[in-house]
Amino acid sequence: MHKLLSNRITILWLVAPSMLLFLGMVCFPVLMSGYYGMTDWRGIGAYEFVGFTNYWNILFHDEVFWRSLWNALLLLAATLLIQHPIALLFSILVMNGGRFEKLYRTIFFLPAVISIVVTSKMWVSVFHPNYGMLNKLLDGIGLSMLKQDWLGDPKLAIWCVIIVVMWQGFGYALLLYYAGLQGIPKDIYEAAELDGAGRISLYTKVVIPLLRPMMRVAVVIAVTACLKQMETIFLMTNGGPANTTQFVGNYIYKTAFSSSLYGYGNAISVIFVIICLIITVVMNKAFSKDVGEF
Repeated sequence: MHKLLSNRITILWLVAPSMLLFLGMVCFPVLMSGYYGMTDWRGIGAYEFVGFTNYWNILFHDEVFWRSLWNALLLLAATLLIQHPIALLFSILVMNGGRFEKLYRTIFFLPAVISIVVTSKMWVSVFHPNYGMLNKLLDGIGLSMLKQDWLGDPKLAIWCVIIVVMWQGFGYALLLYYAGLQGIPKDIYEAAELDGAGRISLYTKVVIPLLRPMMRVAVVIAVTACLKQMETIFLMTNGGPANTTQFVGNYIYKTAFSSSLYGYGNAISVIFVIICLIITVVMNKAFSKDVGEF
């Protein structure tokens, strides 16, 4: 077997099917998108070659594109600075939940298993300015002056969407940290307690450093989820009002299929792929340091 696998021809034949599939399903569509991005094609009929005009307009004149990237960065910052620390804290509480551990785990993961269509429409109803639960609650506790058109206000809509997206993904973040905590041997906890470590120092100086491999996975998943965010945006605001909640995925869809600017939409997708590749390289460099094992 070793002699067989050391033969380069054999290795080539073994990897050829998957390489052909990768070239046909990933590389070729990207190249075709790059080509169509240099045209004024509207999805059907004839088109003209316009060179790099679309790419130039996107990079230097398309404010909506840059706003959509900024929204993705806002979501990523909120996810890493708010959602993940809370998820880590709650994963610790769930792990120490005793006989209610499974119940807590189910409750916190429930939003992640419910259909995005259902949860998004539910939150649209909650934020509705007339019959929404949030404004009704503010009325009930005597804070009517705080009532807002939550998804209709350009300054508030993006934060409402970010809250909903973080709520939907909270269960996944908690599950990742919970799995990481479960993977730490009990002996380490006992050894740290015998050495006199208190509850706070136990987690800050022992447990959290050992969670670094899982944190790396959680950050990668968070970056991916924030960049490709579309479904919740499409269902809640479709990028409105005035494109203040626009994200790249939804913007590509609206440009290519709603506005029939297929060539321009392909140009956006190519630039977005390049940006994602740059972010991937940066992340690999940042996480290249060996985090060790326990």
